[in-house]
Amino acid sequence: MQVYHGSYIEITEIDLLKSKANKDFGKGFYVTKFREHAENWAKNMANRYHKKPFITEFTFYERAFEDDRYKILRFDDYNEEWLDFVVLNRDPEYTIQRHDYDIVEGPVADDKIQNRIRDYIDGIISKSAFLNELKYHEQTHQICFCTLNSLQMLVKTNQKYVNYLVRINEAIVGKLIIDHGMDEVNAGDLYYKSKTFGKLSDKSTELYERPWQEIYEMLEKEVLKYN
Repeated sequence: MQVYHGSYIEITEIDLLKSKANKDFGKGFYVTKFREHAENWAKNMANRYHKKPFITEFTFYERAFEDDRYKILRFDDYNEEWLDFVVLNRDPEYTIQRHDYDIVEGPVADDKIQNRIRDYIDGIISKSAFLNELKYHEQTHQICFCTLNSLQMLVKTNQKYVNYLVRINEAIVGKLIIDHGMDEVNAGDLYYKSKTFGKLSDKSTELYERPWQEIYEMLEKEVLKYN
């Protein structure tokens, strides 16, 4: 899943120590699958600090939801459990994390909802009436990465490309050495000067998303063509 973080700076490294308390799902790094929502948030933040808005794109590996190593909490929609959890985390009397989840996913308590949460806490509106209002609220989305462990499932999109490219390069050069009896220098020279590598280096082709064996076959066809 592609997700987005809106701010007034590019996120080069995620530092959970900078996370603020009393957010919807507690301290953590927040992203959304809705780019438009991230853009709106970035504009608001940029205006507040007199900066330019910036969107950082990440790839979230959803297999985390099925991985027993991660403690997950997911809310499909606004509901009573979501409301209780948000009220718990937004209690200003506590600055420590109120839960031990690695990843929490669910709707956003935007400015309008936050105002109504205060009304609910102050007894101005009942829980049932508030929940009924939420049925008509627009769809929102956020994922909070609360622990260092959880950040393993979130990779900056550009970094994803770099990581894939490095693994592919190593595999193909190694395969050339084995299959064609080449030394590392000659194998690397042949590969990095090839048209196949040129296509792989063009991120827009998304060739890096394919199995390295498929790219190796392309390279062999190219090499054999001229030999």
